[in-house]
Amino acid sequence: MDALEELRAADPVLAALIAAHGQLDVEARRRGRPADAYGALVRSILGQQLSTKAARAIYERLTALFGGRTPSPQELLSVDPETVRAVGLSRPKVGYLRDLATRVLDGELELDRLSELSDEEVSAQLIAVKGLGQWTADMFLLFHLGRPDVLPVGDLGVRRAAERAYGLPGLPSPDELTALAEPWRPYRSLASLYLWRSLDAEPT
Repeated sequence: MDALEELRAADPVLAALIAAHGQLDVEARRRGRPADAYGALVRSILGQQLSTKAARAIYERLTALFGGRTPSPQELLSVDPETVRAVGLSRPKVGYLRDLATRVLDGELELDRLSELSDEEVSAQLIAVKGLGQWTADMFLLFHLGRPDVLPVGDLGVRRAAERAYGLPGLPSPDELTALAEPWRPYRSLASLYLWRSLDAEPT
């Protein structure tokens, strides 16, 4: 039994979403996101608390400063912070980017090794970076590392979609969403993608 079949069998509401939206193009949701780990984290920092459209525009302005690509950690630290801020970033976000770059250069964050770690270990390493929280770790696990059982309980889109799909009286709390999603294990990532699709939206 494949993941879709297991999700259909486990939850009739999810089965209805799968029937309504068919096979998802997971790669389409990764489109526009950097393929490398460092670039993916830079993009996630830029996207915090912004719409997808706004985050994409700021990311494009940032990469335009560096020939259309994500700046390396060394390049980012070599540029005047105000130059980086001028692309539309807040002062704290510039600080977060610089902290990420510093940790990568110092070897505190070994991006090449993250794929070898458990979901919990990856989250712990990422959350140690200033400005990176569990939401960013979840997005990295789901979209960059392609981990199959990630439930982004802090994502407003997933919570809103669950509220609508299950006819809940309000947005589920993280604990309520975790309980609701228990039948989806070990494919909570795919279930989350269907919830996002049901809103015809995508996470930032």
